[in-house]
Amino acid sequence: MRTHVLSRALLCLLLLGLPHFAKAQAQAAVDAFGKCLADNTSGKDRKDLARWLFVAMGAHADMKAISTIAASAAEDTPKIAAALFTRLVADSCPEEARAALNTAGPVAFQSAFTVLGQLAMRELMADKDVAASMALLQKHIDSKKVQTALEVK
Repeated sequence: MRTHVLSRALLCLLLLGLPHFAKAQAQAAVDAFGKCLADNTSGKDRKDLARWLFVAMGAHADMKAISTIAASAAEDTPKIAAALFTRLVADSCPEEARAALNTAGPVAFQSAFTVLGQLAMRELMADKDVAASMALLQKHIDSKKVQTALEVK
């Protein structure tokens, strides 16, 4: 009788902890996939990814007025990004991709490629001309108004 109660208690503890373990295992698989993607891309690869994102965003109606995307870039850029995606998933990181997909589902790809996109953006933002352009925002912020809004009342 006593071992039966202990067994039930142990089973309850395991079942309560299982979702947390599964979530941690899924996150570890997604992290490993993201690391593999980062480790298997060059600066050129990450610029190609950023270029594809730029071209895709340039297709938005509100962005068309401020960007001019050459027809050749609109056609070639997705092909280059698709070849990169295929190489990374099928050749460079198939085990990590499979493990992430099996433990976290389709969101694993979104999460892992977000890591790669962030890396690409950090590299682009490190460019002195991009940094100077980004700094122009600060020139136009109403600092006093922002500071007043953030004060504890």
